[in-house]
Amino acid sequence: MGIFLSPFGLHPREKEIISDVVVPISSAPRYVPAKRPSRVSSPLEFPLIADTLEYNIETLRAAIAPPAGTAHMDSTPYTRKSRVINLAIQDIGMGPYTWHLFALCGFGWFADNMWLQGLALILTSIQREFGIEDSRIGYTTCALFAGLCCGAVGWGVFSDIWGRKVAFNSTLAIAAIFGLAVGGAGSWATTAVLFTCIGTGVGGNLPVDGALFLEFLPERNGNLLAGLSIWWPFGQLVGSLVAWGLLPKYSCTAEVADAGHCKKEDNMGWRYLMITLGSLTTVMFIARFFTFHLYESPKFYISRGRDEEAVAVVHGIAHRNKTKTWLTLELLRELSRADNDPDEIENHSSLTASPSAMRETPKLSAMQLVKLKTERFTLKRIHPLFEDRKLGLTTVLVWFCWATIGMGYPLFNAFLPIYLTKNGAGGVKPNSIVYRNYAITSMAGVPGSLVAMYTIDTPYLGRKRTLSISTLLSGIFLFLFTISAEDTYQLTFACLEAFFQNIMYGTLYTFTPELFPAPVRGTGVGLASFINRIAGLCGPIIAANTIGRNPNVPVYVAGGLILAAGVAVLGVPVETRGREKL
Repeated sequence: MGIFLSPFGLHPREKEIISDVVVPISSAPRYVPAKRPSRVSSPLEFPLIADTLEYNIETLRAAIAPPAGTAHMDSTPYTRKSRVINLAIQDIGMGPYTWHLFALCGFGWFADNMWLQGLALILTSIQREFGIEDSRIGYTTCALFAGLCCGAVGWGVFSDIWGRKVAFNSTLAIAAIFGLAVGGAGSWATTAVLFTCIGTGVGGNLPVDGALFLEFLPERNGNLLAGLSIWWPFGQLVGSLVAWGLLPKYSCTAEVADAGHCKKEDNMGWRYLMITLGSLTTVMFIARFFTFHLYESPKFYISRGRDEEAVAVVHGIAHRNKTKTWLTLELLRELSRADNDPDEIENHSSLTASPSAMRETPKLSAMQLVKLKTERFTLKRIHPLFEDRKLGLTTVLVWFCWATIGMGYPLFNAFLPIYLTKNGAGGVKPNSIVYRNYAITSMAGVPGSLVAMYTIDTPYLGRKRTLSISTLLSGIFLFLFTISAEDTYQLTFACLEAFFQNIMYGTLYTFTPELFPAPVRGTGVGLASFINRIAGLCGPIIAANTIGRNPNVPVYVAGGLILAAGVAVLGVPVETRGREKL
């Protein structure tokens, strides 16, 4: 019953289980890489303890040492203690707690795509009920993307200042509340505003859930972060199946709308869909809040000077995973102690009052936390991404791919029901055919993520070829989609498009972090994600100003952008499959 009593606070048993999970470092369970590479550049990824028989203070200290040449960038009490926490979680390994968290974080990815596709599915119904012109209806999608951008930035900062736990629960709660509210909207303007509010909640899911899961994930299981993308196509599938059951039966036909007789009571399908998706989001929120005790991130605790609680969380994870840990409060402070490091005194004096204070992590103010997190986006941190020709070319091409895919994806997928409707023989397809085709398309896309997980590790494809081939095929199928308005023809190419797009996205999320060296990985990936969101906001604006003239024009633009991304991938000078991650 404890999980129902304190969903936001520390678990009442956390302090009681400390003695049950702590063992001496000499007998502690530890992770040893199965095969040590011949050339090691990062002790963070291949700890020196792999060559020793047992743990001791010196081998632990070596294991948490920063990569050569990067001490001046991150040798603070906070980062040293973060490395200790990382090593402790690595040694605990995967277990029931981590797998449960994987599923609950997957809800965030599920909800993100479910709401994006949910809006795409109701655009035609909204347009008919409120009499919105083709040139304006696309701005409904812009409203959602504006909320997504605000949510992505705002919740990320919020979680750094007030904690991951509140953000983790709040994003789905906000999406659920406004998702249910949009079902009662009485005007197009109200609908657009409510979708902006939905976006502010949903937009925080990917950055917050991804960051939270990463902070509890053992480094050797890092590929599971990319595995979260498996939840993405299921969100679209569920939304489309519900829409197929509701919209054809409870929506105005094109003939009724053209005659100006599309009344609210005759067009309730889209409202029923929004209430259903809002209810599903509510269920996911309940599953997070009431059926799972989420520990606050230990890294958040150490950033607030609460070392004892950070250690208690690691003990709680060990207990839930049914294993032991060597971490104690004394070890945390001993291992993170600076040994007369002049770089720390010179570069980080603003965070420490004196060398004697280094044993305790000072509580950082909100502004110091924001500064710490935004330092990765300063010119000083971006410059290493261009320190040599090979890395600079990789950075430019990867960011270009994220921008073009980010704009091309919503240009087609966010308006697919409209394309299917407008391109019918005689001008308009029946609702039943449109939503049936969309549901079938969603089903066809689900296997794509699973195929990507296999092909990226095959010798003849790997990350680079899998991404390039899937992206090029996605662009080609977009152009082929526009050739004929015949129902079976469009359905065939829409299914092929969905399948290869999911391969494309699954590979992109895996390939990108592996391309950047560890010291600048967060900067490279963070900026790629930001560029993707901004480009995604521009996509609906293009569609809004072109779809009324010719519904094929946005598809042509999307196809060109994604083809360009496929060509750019070919220019990336490295393949990361089987390569040591520096």
